[in-house]
Amino acid sequence: MDLLGAMALFLVICLSCLMVLSTWHQMHRKSKMPPGPTPLPLIGNFLQVNTSDMYRSLMKIGEKYGSVYTIHLGPRRIVVLCGYDAVKEALVDQGEEFSGRGEQGTFDWIFQGYGVAFSNGERAKQLRRFSIMTLRNFGMGRRSIEERIVEEAHFLLESLRGTKGVPFDPTYFLSRSVSNVISSIAFGNRFEYEDKEFLSLLSMINESFRFTATAWGQLYDMFSNVMQYLPGPQHEAFKKLLGLEEFITRKVKVNQETLDPNSPRDFIDCFLVKMQQEKENPNSEFSLKNLVMTTLNIFFAGTETVSTTLRYGFLLLLKYPEIEEKVHKEIDRVIGQNRSPNMDDQTQMPYTEAVIHEIQRFSDMIPMGLARRVTRDTQFRGYTIPKGTEVFPVLGSVLRDRKHFARPEVFDPQHFLDANGQFKKNEAFMPFSIGKRYCFGERLARMELFLFFTSILQNFRFKSLIPPEEIDISPMLVGFATIPRFYDISVIPR
Repeated sequence: MDLLGAMALFLVICLSCLMVLSTWHQMHRKSKMPPGPTPLPLIGNFLQVNTSDMYRSLMKIGEKYGSVYTIHLGPRRIVVLCGYDAVKEALVDQGEEFSGRGEQGTFDWIFQGYGVAFSNGERAKQLRRFSIMTLRNFGMGRRSIEERIVEEAHFLLESLRGTKGVPFDPTYFLSRSVSNVISSIAFGNRFEYEDKEFLSLLSMINESFRFTATAWGQLYDMFSNVMQYLPGPQHEAFKKLLGLEEFITRKVKVNQETLDPNSPRDFIDCFLVKMQQEKENPNSEFSLKNLVMTTLNIFFAGTETVSTTLRYGFLLLLKYPEIEEKVHKEIDRVIGQNRSPNMDDQTQMPYTEAVIHEIQRFSDMIPMGLARRVTRDTQFRGYTIPKGTEVFPVLGSVLRDRKHFARPEVFDPQHFLDANGQFKKNEAFMPFSIGKRYCFGERLARMELFLFFTSILQNFRFKSLIPPEEIDISPMLVGFATIPRFYDISVIPR
């Protein structure tokens, strides 16, 4: 091609891009969508966000455009909701319209619309109803969920005593115990702490969860349609998720071969029985694929979020030993040293309850919330949001809403205490989200947090290798998830 031809081709390309940009801009301006920064073709508002800290990027854009605005993350058009009022109005007051599930690139690679967490429509409704009912029934069975947690806490305490005061990384100490609670429900048994397969599963969960918080994970979330075919660390995350799926599939096969429909042993058995009951129903969503993916949803979520919250919480207590000391005093007064904590103690321990709530608020485990999707053309605050549009209910903005928390950037249990030192509920406390797609594992998670937290602090005090003033409590990563920094801790018997 000669120079003139090359220049002509270049001009055509430039003009084409300008025309596309102009058309996009005009469509955006004429729409009745919430306002937002003007997107570029293909990449959207990619240049205006920091993939290393998407939460702060979204909040900064919100300062200009308000609590409800539109952003384009690559080809994805998303309505962002900031603050308690906007999130509550959408997810509760217009809960049905905002009940769809949006995208999450890394997890969508494995789930592909199956399973209870990342599905939509009738599939999501059927699987959610069944999962809630089954977990509730296990809590009322021969061994209640509380009994399972208390039993596992004893194994954890023995493991911690075995450290003999030597500093250690608490990551897998906590995840093993938390995971065993959900494992006993999902699979009918717990794992030994040194079981190699169990440790491998925990590593797969931990590393894939961490990937979603990285800058690369956020980049993949924007451009997954292209990046799934390109080299990069996303493929290592895929291997981890695939390993988890293969483990669940093996578990399901064993249960199929040994199933007694009259005596289900675990969640998998209950699902298999439901499959038999609905085999003549052409509209049933109870299939092997949904069984594997729903069990994986429950196993993954029931392992990582609570254990990471506890890990962040113990780092905060190392930073603020005076808060730990107040918890010790309340435990000694209410529970003493001669029995294990139980859920009846909770109402008599306002300070401990406030500390646990503040750990959840400050750690802000899923800062942008799981993406939603509007199920129909939706009128919201004078705007029209077309059916299928994704929505980010930014939970971190609710947990840091200055209208509801006096010092949102500070770890302060007083956020949940009244003038008399009694526990005070706060309507902006929604780490489990709200509305029709709230986390149905909330009750289990709350029980685990209280029982593991009080059991450990009943028996041990914490010690750090470095002085409190030098401890960094800012997160290591903030993306889909918030990941605390690695640290070592010593537990000293009381």
